[in-house]
Amino acid sequence: MGGGSKWSKVKIALGLKLNTCLYEPRTTEDGPVVAPPLHPPPRPSARRFSDAESLSTTPSRNSDYGRVQMPTTPTPSSSGLLLPKHSSKSSKQTCAICLASMKPGHGHAIFTAECSHTFHFHCITSNVKHGKQSCPVCRVNWKEIPFQSPATNKSQGQVRINNVSWPQNDAWTTVTRLLHPPRVGINRQISSLFHTTEPDIFDDDELITGKTSTSNELDVGHSTGSVEVKTYAEVSAVPKSASHSNFTVLIHLKAPVTCGLQHSGICEGDLPLTAQTRRAPVDLVTLLDVSGSMAGTKLALLKRAMGFVIQNLGPSDRLSVIAFSSTARRLFPLFRMTDNGRLEALQAVNSLSASGGTNIAEGLRKAAKVMTERKWKNPFSSIILFSDGQDTYTVSRPINGNMCTGNPSLLPVSMHLNDASSLHIPVHAFGFGSDHDPVSMHSISETSGGTFSFIEAENVIQDAFAQCIGGLLSVVVQELHLDVECVNPMLHLSSIKSGSYKNSLASDKRKGIIEVGDLYAEEERDFLVTTDIPIDESNDEMSLLKIRCIYKDPVSKVLVTLNAANDVKIRRPVVTEPVAVSMEVDKQRNRLHSAEAIAEARVAAEHGDLASAVSVLESCRRKLLETVSAQAGDRLCVLLDAELQEMQERMANLHVYETSGRAYVLSGLSSHSWQRATARGDSTHSMSQAYLTPSMVDMVNQSQTMLFGNPSQSSTRPTRSFPAQPQPR
Repeated sequence: MGGGSKWSKVKIALGLKLNTCLYEPRTTEDGPVVAPPLHPPPRPSARRFSDAESLSTTPSRNSDYGRVQMPTTPTPSSSGLLLPKHSSKSSKQTCAICLASMKPGHGHAIFTAECSHTFHFHCITSNVKHGKQSCPVCRVNWKEIPFQSPATNKSQGQVRINNVSWPQNDAWTTVTRLLHPPRVGINRQISSLFHTTEPDIFDDDELITGKTSTSNELDVGHSTGSVEVKTYAEVSAVPKSASHSNFTVLIHLKAPVTCGLQHSGICEGDLPLTAQTRRAPVDLVTLLDVSGSMAGTKLALLKRAMGFVIQNLGPSDRLSVIAFSSTARRLFPLFRMTDNGRLEALQAVNSLSASGGTNIAEGLRKAAKVMTERKWKNPFSSIILFSDGQDTYTVSRPINGNMCTGNPSLLPVSMHLNDASSLHIPVHAFGFGSDHDPVSMHSISETSGGTFSFIEAENVIQDAFAQCIGGLLSVVVQELHLDVECVNPMLHLSSIKSGSYKNSLASDKRKGIIEVGDLYAEEERDFLVTTDIPIDESNDEMSLLKIRCIYKDPVSKVLVTLNAANDVKIRRPVVTEPVAVSMEVDKQRNRLHSAEAIAEARVAAEHGDLASAVSVLESCRRKLLETVSAQAGDRLCVLLDAELQEMQERMANLHVYETSGRAYVLSGLSSHSWQRATARGDSTHSMSQAYLTPSMVDMVNQSQTMLFGNPSQSSTRPTRSFPAQPQPR
């Protein structure tokens, strides 16, 4: 009778279908595995470190969590652990291991496995402890297994769920989850951070605080804090009786300095809101690859990098995180990074696990949805995309002959930079390792107006993110347009060299416009304009061009009109005299010629002709070293030569080119086309420093010198590879 009774109980257990569970793992095809959210108590009382949180520069506020007793009444916890609810069928709920009743109100947590069978949590963890990693009932092997920390007891309510393929004692991959009561006194629903089903419309972003100014036009002339405009003529004089074709004029722009944050080494998140008002607050969406290939150390380092980003966002900045694998999931809406917001973001990132495929396109669509449907908008918006693999859900169709140019369908049309109705939100893409798709990642960034960075080594993920946000958190100029107009009636513009920045010429070619867009603090831009100088024996001086820039101050919302101090002029002497070539113009021409050679070499390499690709780069190096600026030891020319040599080495053979050369080249092209710093390789190569701003340098130095929760891990940090200050260009 006893045996039959037990068998009856087993059959009853097999038919159970609970509405509540401790944790319901997804299969690898369901998308990113997201654990229940964590919720801290109002007053911290104990200390723990996690992958994302251990990097905190302010651990006393963001790394301490209290521990609470597991409830003894059947009330649901907002953390995602739901104790069994009372029902008429409660007497029939039986654990298939101990065969005891799983009645509510006894303080026992219930675990529901992915095979839908349910057990007492302490029963199943005992099984796991003895090496059993399959269901005791149906024998199916579990992808996710529960285990309980030996250092804790049930009264503390600590639960761990580990991927079967991960070692249980691996400090990098174990995710610890604590049960906390819901917080009070904040204006958002904590339990909604991890929606079981996402809302149809992403209009649940947090309200932006602060005053907004009305837009008024203001001519600031040359007041402190305005954009600096300088011009350089190729030569200072052209004889009256001579003409000069393709005469080059360099237009140099430099953004103003942000107030109070440069070179301070201070985490901006620690500053009051009033101290952060000299740069544009940002709406930032981060797209994180949590596919199966990210399991282990890579995911842990990504969490740390994201933790660094979160800690350095200010209370006026807003962040939303989207995790993608086979599908994409928004972890939380755009929330302001106040103390509460940052803590919740750290917890959400720390809860991520890796599984499934790589669906970059779905992640981008969700990011576009967040940006499109938000109720409120900060002055500046950006998206960071990180992936270590190729999109396995969207078919790529190479175009332009045999050369693969990426799959333009990965980026939603609404995010294309050249689309008049687009969002105009740059996607800064980070390709990690040798298995990612640099062509698609470069295409995504280039089409949206962002940069493409190639991260070759795991231990520089955080530094690469730090460099990027060092720029994003220092935007001081927006929507900048540069107007170029011929002064002398005999002149016409021949060309405008502006890289990836859109430019246009008037029908009569006497006016031109360059759409520069946003500038980080102290960021520089150089554009080359050419015109033909005619014979002119009537004047001793000729005025060539008039320069004007119009932009918006992101803080005051004021529209600024700034005219260059003087028109670009040259002398027209009667007698020919020796004239020195402008060093500034010469080195910028070298930069453009190098970028053109890199693009040409890349085309040859994509067609398999690596010998021709190397030859193109070598020829460019020889010509570069013959120029007056290179012979004078100009720093930029030295960096360009080192970059060309590095690219030659990465085209040594097909294997080297495919594993690292292609990504390195595309990251270099992205950097040159936007004149903006990108991370390349292991970030120790000198050319990666050419476009660094002081804000970027400060943020990277902060990343490299920060203290981690585990001191033994400090030895794994790379040696400092960034200069204390940006090198002169």
